[in-house]
Amino acid sequence: MNQASSLTADTDVDPAETATVPTVDFATSPQQYKHWKLDVDGDIATATLTVDENGGIVPGYELKMNSYDLGVDIELYDLVQRLRFEHPNVKAVVMTGGLDRMFCAGANIRMLAQSSHNWKVNFCKFTNETRNAIEDATSDSHQTWIAALNGTAAGGGYELALACDDIVLIDDGSSTVSLPEVPLLGVLPGTGGLTRVVDKRHVRKDRADLFATKSEGYRGATAMDWGLIDATFPRKAWDEQIGNRARAAADKSQRLQAQQGIELTPLEHTIDGDTLTYPYLTATIDRAARRVDITIEGPTDAAPADDDAILAQGVDYWPMALTRALDHAILHLRTNEIDLGTWVFRTKGDREKVLEYDAQLGQYAATNWFVHEVSSYLRRTLKRLDVTSRSLISVIEPGSCFAGILAEIALATDRQYMLEGVYEDVDPDADPALIELTESNDGPYPMGNGLTRLESRFYGHDDALKAARATIGTPLDARAADDAGLVTMALDDIDFEEELRIVLEERASLSPDALTGMEANHRFVGPETLETKIFGRLTAWQNWIFIRPNASGPDGALRRYGSGRRGAYDYKRV
Repeated sequence: MNQASSLTADTDVDPAETATVPTVDFATSPQQYKHWKLDVDGDIATATLTVDENGGIVPGYELKMNSYDLGVDIELYDLVQRLRFEHPNVKAVVMTGGLDRMFCAGANIRMLAQSSHNWKVNFCKFTNETRNAIEDATSDSHQTWIAALNGTAAGGGYELALACDDIVLIDDGSSTVSLPEVPLLGVLPGTGGLTRVVDKRHVRKDRADLFATKSEGYRGATAMDWGLIDATFPRKAWDEQIGNRARAAADKSQRLQAQQGIELTPLEHTIDGDTLTYPYLTATIDRAARRVDITIEGPTDAAPADDDAILAQGVDYWPMALTRALDHAILHLRTNEIDLGTWVFRTKGDREKVLEYDAQLGQYAATNWFVHEVSSYLRRTLKRLDVTSRSLISVIEPGSCFAGILAEIALATDRQYMLEGVYEDVDPDADPALIELTESNDGPYPMGNGLTRLESRFYGHDDALKAARATIGTPLDARAADDAGLVTMALDDIDFEEELRIVLEERASLSPDALTGMEANHRFVGPETLETKIFGRLTAWQNWIFIRPNASGPDGALRRYGSGRRGAYDYKRV
């Protein structure tokens, strides 16, 4: 998160107070890219970052020296998705810069200085998720990413490289890798740099300390010796060596074979006032209650008969269509509707049809490349839900279809309320709600802590976990679900609506800051992983540091950077 250029504009005035933030649209396509170029040559792709200086997502700054903002990363996320779905034959991806002697100068400092606190934190969260998606492409789909650093990689530029499996720096006598946020800006690298240096690349911690406090960074030989990069080559051998590494990565890839990809056509969705409508998902906003009610619909048709029929449906394949909708809805609401602190999830549809698709994902994920990618996409989207700083509540009523992969959404929420019986005054002849676990809830979709949501729910209670696993494949009514510990409360229709009303009103009355911290602590029990450190430890510290005067005050380092004056620090330790 650093821009290596010298900024001269006065930053003492707080533009965050007056800046107009537009509604952010996370949908894009290669035809709309301003900053990235994707070239595919057989089983090797090249993603080139050439940032349009005047193409910022909001006005007020220039994206000099390949520095980036949210718009640059929205394109990168789209590019990563398309490489997995539209180009299933690509086995190696070379990521490089399009400027001479500059790979990427990191997040644009003028953008950060003028942004609200919410914008900065959400920006860091999305960039982290996008870097995780790159790592997932390598680990899960055997699509190796290679960072070909054709010049300096500073701050977020080096963090972008850290997401790749192989980092190569040009040896031109001047290009370096660096994480200069602490010495120059008074903040932390915001996209996992500190964590990945020691946890992923295993750089010795004293060297990591030197690295993170040396603003100019290190050149090829030292960077390679310390493990900050994997190789360094002179300019005359650059193209040949990068080509050799990409060829070797592609040759050893075990990516599932495919004849052709699935085009990611524009996502069908409408935003009409306070209603968002997608295929299989509707979100209705209640601004007075600071709440959004999200209803997920099960499939209307039976699951396709075989591999060919699945591929023929493409983006209309129900699990794929639903995941695209859920992914976009999460991003839209999280970025554009920051006052809506409570998200209430409901489902409706045919539970048996949901179970058909659920079984199909399990059956074909190991052999059908598209089903494998859909399952992986769903896993990443559920993780995005896990790290969303909103109160998440599930309501399970007659007509619900919380089964298998949809039961996973219920397990992802902070509380689950299930109606016992039916609404006698509304539809006394309705079938009571049922919830059903499948093998999907016990392995394929782990959280960032490496545990399933079922394991996280019963962490430290092995007998309860065993009992819950024993219900897999059995439809459970409210009483049975409550006995199995799968719902927070099971209430009859006399108490249900009133209890739910009280719960939602109480939630809306509490401090959103305290709720965010509380929910994050509860959701990620058990072991700590690279992901949980980035989204828990790093995000918590960065969230705090971003509002400290040493960084963001009128005389703070982030605000003064580029003005020719150093930040003025309060040197008392907290």
